[in-house]
Amino acid sequence: MTPVEIAFRAQRAVVVETGGGLCSYSGRGGELLDGFDPDGPITSGRGQVLMPWPNRIEDGAYEFDGERHQLPLTEPERVNAIHGLVRSKLWTTGAREPHRVVLEHSLEPGPGYPFSLDLAVEYALSEGGLSVTTTATNVGDRACPFGSGQHPYVTLGTRAVDSLVLRAPGRTVLTADERGIPRGREPVEETEYDFRRPREIGATELDHAFTDLERGADGRARVELRDPTSRKGLTLWLDEPYGYLQLFTGDPLPDVARRSLAIEPMTCPANAFRTGEALVRLEPGESFTAAWGIVP
Repeated sequence: MTPVEIAFRAQRAVVVETGGGLCSYSGRGGELLDGFDPDGPITSGRGQVLMPWPNRIEDGAYEFDGERHQLPLTEPERVNAIHGLVRSKLWTTGAREPHRVVLEHSLEPGPGYPFSLDLAVEYALSEGGLSVTTTATNVGDRACPFGSGQHPYVTLGTRAVDSLVLRAPGRTVLTADERGIPRGREPVEETEYDFRRPREIGATELDHAFTDLERGADGRARVELRDPTSRKGLTLWLDEPYGYLQLFTGDPLPDVARRSLAIEPMTCPANAFRTGEALVRLEPGESFTAAWGIVP
């Protein structure tokens, strides 16, 4: 896969044209992503772009405007379609400067998703850190369902995330079944998933979506991760179109196993194509943009 590097002062990021994903990102304090070798396979969704839906669709089946669609079951062990259609597709490099690059992909109609989208992801470095801006434009002749997300695993260089201090803005946690499909929701208050005040992750196993996010005056929700020993830290922010956040400690994955924390911005929760929750309806010619970033 073709790596593309951008840099700004002490910051460096590498993205790849296969899937359009984020391979690595480092600042003064060192590497901040548990990424992947651009010459090797991408495992556990590392840095991948999740469009035209994030997370899962139950049975890979949904209805839209009265028509039933069946997607390929890309998570066959759970009988789901997972993480969209572009993770293994070839993207092309568009606009490029030393500190920024735009990757582009035209999603053609296919099984279960007979719609046409032009997709673009801009990766940019600045004094404020890394920003990732995703835009989808419906270039077809009928409306289509859409959602987006991304799957970065962040690290502060520790062997495990247990000793790290996490602050996360979710006031509501979605409860899911054994297939990863949401079946309910509850306030995080007085549960082990309440990280609104900074506290150690400890032994908490996270593979949960959160919503009802606390936001600053600028409309951004923020996740903060700190290492009290080294005093290293980072902040991952999400703009308003990202109304959901998945946190994942990777316990069942041998190549992750709590060595890093996935902080996944999502515009909608799992199964949104079936439930309609926060699903974006893109009319012909319409575009949708969302942004997230990391401040080292």
